[in-house]
Amino acid sequence: MTMKSITTITFLLSVILFGTAGCSWIERKMLFFPTHLPHHNSLTPWIRNGEIIGFAREVEAPENVWLLLHGNAGQAADRLYAVPCFSDKDSVFIMEYPGYGSREGEPSKDSFNHAAREAFLFLRESYPDIPVCVAGESIGSGPASSLSGLPNKPDKIVLVVPFDRLSSVAEEHFPAIFVRLILKNNWDNVAALSGFKGPIDIFGAEDDEVIPVRHAKALAAGVPVSRLVIIDGEHNDWSEGGRVKIRNP
Repeated sequence: MTMKSITTITFLLSVILFGTAGCSWIERKMLFFPTHLPHHNSLTPWIRNGEIIGFAREVEAPENVWLLLHGNAGQAADRLYAVPCFSDKDSVFIMEYPGYGSREGEPSKDSFNHAAREAFLFLRESYPDIPVCVAGESIGSGPASSLSGLPNKPDKIVLVVPFDRLSSVAEEHFPAIFVRLILKNNWDNVAALSGFKGPIDIFGAEDDEVIPVRHAKALAAGVPVSRLVIIDGEHNDWSEGGRVKIRNP
């Protein structure tokens, strides 16, 4: 092997190693858009072990308790707009993702799923005699779907402007080879929900350009127990005009 060949191989290995090391950073910057503003928007801080893990709209003697897992931008307190979509007889707990708002941690698939699991189990423990349900918005459909694999499953799952597989959405915006290299946080909601026998509502937005409605349709087709509802509007319009009603039953 010539010195030129050795130099070339060394250079290529360096590029690969640098690229691999930088993939996680690039992915976080492209996938997660947290804010860290000190506002509550009239919601009640949801505190556990001295840490704010989200915000809540609590009612006395709720008929249902909902865990809401929001989209990839902003923070939990921004989701005041989603609260009217729930029954005023239900309590709603909006979880803060790790690395969002004032919550410590790094955003990732694993950290989101772990935090969602802890939050759901905490609500189950706190409300043992009341149905505990889960709603996921956009990227929140990933951790919401992951909860279907728990032994004590959600009583109902509602997914709003969701995806079937995150990689399928990413490949509509970027070359497939780039997605395969960069995307490590790849939720597969079809696989996650495959063993869930409870009620699932899926709301897809007809004019959604972020997660085109065909992904909601593909998810519903892959999860036969689900109920698909197509609503008017774009990705961020779902909470307006009574388009989505999140209910159990």
